[in-house]
Amino acid sequence: MAAKAAKASFVRLLIPAGKAAPTPPVGPALGARGVKSMDFCKEFNARTAHIEAGVPIPTAINVNADRTFTFQTKTPPTAFFLKRIVGIDKGNGKHDQPIGTISLKHVYEIAKIKATDEHMANISLEAIAKTVIATAKNNSVAVIP
Repeated sequence: MAAKAAKASFVRLLIPAGKAAPTPPVGPALGARGVKSMDFCKEFNARTAHIEAGVPIPTAINVNADRTFTFQTKTPPTAFFLKRIVGIDKGNGKHDQPIGTISLKHVYEIAKIKATDEHMANISLEAIAKTVIATAKNNSVAVIP
């Protein structure tokens, strides 16, 4: 009976900058795929050292069949920027009343940051700004001119 060949896998995690540790969610996600989570944590923390500690960083990790890995980090989620500008920790859960307001200038500043992500390379700044406005609306943040 032949041994089953290991295959590559892909993991997406939201990890605080500079604070990756072999605890959940990192440890179980990588450990289940045979990767030493401490190796990932050291590399991730070194790569995100220039970012304010604790800022959530979406991370895509490719785990190869030989248990090596590569990963790519993206800019923080749009909702993180909106909440930071408004000055709250989380939304109110109700969409009938805004929890704060941001200006179009803020929208374009967030869009410029999001435009640096590799997957946004071919999207216009205006289109990215529209997604920021939609995210603001979903998070009960009003956009004023």
